[in-house]
Amino acid sequence: MSGPSLEGLVSDPRYAQELHAAVDLFGSSPGRWRVLYHNDGDGIASASVAALALSRLGRPWQLSPLLGVERAGVERVLRGTRGPLLVVDTGSSFLDLFVSHDRPVVVLDHHVPPGETPAGSALAVVNPHHWGVDGMTELSASMLTYLFARLLLPESVDLLAYGLSGAIADRMHVGGFRGLNRALIEEAESRGALRRKKALNLSGPSLEEALATSLDPYLVGVSGRIASARTFLRELGLPNEAPASTLSEEEGRRLASALLTRLLAQGARPEFGEMIREELLFLPRAGWEAHELSRLQNACGREGEPAVGIALALGDEPSQRRAMELESRWRQGVLEELERLESPGALHREAHVQWFETPHSDLAGTVAGLALAYFADPTRPIVTFSPRGERIKVSSRGTLWLTERGLNLDRACRAGADRAGGEGGGHAVASGATIPRGSEKAFLEEVGRVVGEQIGTLHVGGPGAGPGTPTSSVAG
Repeated sequence: MSGPSLEGLVSDPRYAQELHAAVDLFGSSPGRWRVLYHNDGDGIASASVAALALSRLGRPWQLSPLLGVERAGVERVLRGTRGPLLVVDTGSSFLDLFVSHDRPVVVLDHHVPPGETPAGSALAVVNPHHWGVDGMTELSASMLTYLFARLLLPESVDLLAYGLSGAIADRMHVGGFRGLNRALIEEAESRGALRRKKALNLSGPSLEEALATSLDPYLVGVSGRIASARTFLRELGLPNEAPASTLSEEEGRRLASALLTRLLAQGARPEFGEMIREELLFLPRAGWEAHELSRLQNACGREGEPAVGIALALGDEPSQRRAMELESRWRQGVLEELERLESPGALHREAHVQWFETPHSDLAGTVAGLALAYFADPTRPIVTFSPRGERIKVSSRGTLWLTERGLNLDRACRAGADRAGGEGGGHAVASGATIPRGSEKAFLEEVGRVVGEQIGTLHVGGPGAGPGTPTSSVAG
């Protein structure tokens, strides 16, 4: 690695062992590498780091997104792959398939491994959970891929922009970066490759548009509604047509205080109230601010065009324009779904979980996470159901507050999927599944049972149990 600052980041010797084994296997396998990645924000950012690193090394590459992390999809990719394979932000559940591949496979994943790593001279697996680092909160797949790239190219600190893009897409910045994510940020800052700046988390040509399109934070009754945003600003005596950057220091404080008051009143937990002011991370060599890049790349995945997000990282100007169009479309879709969930009866509450149905499977996880953060019942994780032919795509979201109290959605979704005849898994705070149509009730019952065993019935003081209505009827 590039000096002792990276060598000494993790004390467990398996940290260096796994990374160096992966680099050695990569180095012994010239030719074109196929990069298999998950098509969400973290996966796209991971693939961006990989593509840029491979290009700088003069290695040819081919990118293949996994639109759904399912065994059948991985099997199809392997049947069509004659060369070596680099797997990022996925793969821990399919190591039995990779070890049987007749060419080298390197897996860089941060999901909880469901079992032991199979032995194979042509398989190298790097997973932070093996060396005592929590992949849910302390290291994204994109930051892990960045670490791998730094081993290959010690001076490629600019690739941190894409590492951060994925970490932010996985919401690891909420409450401040932790663990190895934070250490890598500080290492880059010490080298002069990163600058930080605190600012209001509002972007748009005018304040009223910034509030009306705000997702994170999401303001009940204001986000998605330009007239309400205009009224809100008028009551504060603030200019509605000026951009946020033109506010005086006193005006900025007044707006931030009013927004925090509103968020707490609608039921947001304090750590999400802190999202009003954001620490911007500028990487001059890459030419990006990390949060802006993350919004664009994440939207490309959610709108079904992950390749645009990677082409954006490779410097393709038409892709940057397309990414901005996709981000606008994605943002509008999320706003409309959140507005719908504000309505009584749209979000259903069971004893230990809450759930909703949506045809928009690519928006479901984002919508669930934002609803739970800003106005839904904070004591219950959210489960979403989206039809895909004869299958149902499931997304679930919790919060770190819930995981600190025992919630593990990876285990809950695996158990629910097993009962429903599907497959599932992910992180403790965010997980998913694919199940047969008609098995939603069985899945929900099992997830509710497991979550009940994990966290029981929680209570929080203060306002806001959210707009959901108690019910026990579920489709299927």
